[in-house]
Order: sequence, then C-alpha cells, then structure tokens
Amino acid sequence: MATTIPHRLDDTRAFVPVRIALMTVSDTREASDDTSGDTLAARIAEAGHVLAARTIVRDDQVRITAQLRTWIDDPQIDVVVSTGGTGLTGRDVTVEAFRSVFEKEIDGFSVVFHQISCEKIGTSTLQSRACAGVAKGTYLFALPGSPGAVKDGWDGILKWQLDIRHRPCNFVEIMPRLMEK
Repeated sequence: MATTIPHRLDDTRAFVPVRIALMTVSDTREASDDTSGDTLAARIAEAGHVLAARTIVRDDQVRITAQLRTWIDDPQIDVVVSTGGTGLTGRDVTVEAFRSVFEKEIDGFSVVFHQISCEKIGTSTLQSRACAGVAKGTYLFALPGSPGAVKDGWDGILKWQLDIRHRPCNFVEIMPRLMEK
C-alpha cells in the first residue's frame, strides 16, 4: 500500500532561493559521467535555488570532512547535499564524515527517505544510510549515489523542505534561528 506524503505551498509567500553546494562522493566518477550529480544540479536549478559550489570527492573520510568544513564555514553556502558513499561497503564513509561535523542530526530525514525509497525498491532501501543534520547554521544532507535515490531525496523531501512556501513548516523559515543559543 503506497503512502502519499502531502505537500502544500502557500502562494502568498515569496519564494526564497537558498545557496546549495553539491558534493559527489565517488572513487570512479568524473565530471563527464556524474549522472547523479547532474540530476541533482538540474533539480536545484529547476527549483530556483543557486548552485553555489560543486565538486567530486573521493571516498575518503578525511577529504569528505575537510570539504564539509570548508563549506560549513562559507557564509555563501546555506545547504550541502551529497550523493554517494552511503552504503555498507568498506569504502562507504560519507555518513561517518557527515556525522563527525553534525551539531544536530535530523533523524526524520532518514525515516522519510526510507519511506519514499521503500515504495520504489522495497527492502533494498535498507542498504542505504541516508542522513541529515545541521552544523554552524548549515544544513547537510547525504543521499545515496544512484540517480533514482537522488530523485527520491530531492523530489520527495528537499524540494519541499527547502521551499519557504511549504506548509505547515520548512527548513528555510528556521534558518535565521539555527545559530540561537
């Protein structure tokens, strides 16, 4: 039985673009064949957001963490979305890198991602460790590396939560409060 997740936009509010950095984590991808990164970049642009930065980082926890810290410290980046390295193999270390910089984890992101993914690929969704969190006022989202998973994560969650018009609430409207003490 399919679950429908409701989405409602308040058209009386003006859209607010956010600045998104895109990281592909892979030992084998290059710019010419980064299909998941291209899929995500296209969706970011279609939604009206700004692609503030884009890179490919090897499956290395130190390198991934260093790139995350650079973008977290950049005031021109509001959100980081990665694709790849969320599986179970020995080289899959994206989740460990992300969690090493999280100040707060957004547990529900993984839950909703798996709910959406399960409708399409069944229990195979268990092999993904999609995660999300916040660090120094920057949202961080780690998606699996397949174009289908990128579509699930963006179309089913991020497209809506990164739109200030989404009701009843969204990530954008609380961005100014992320650094509150």
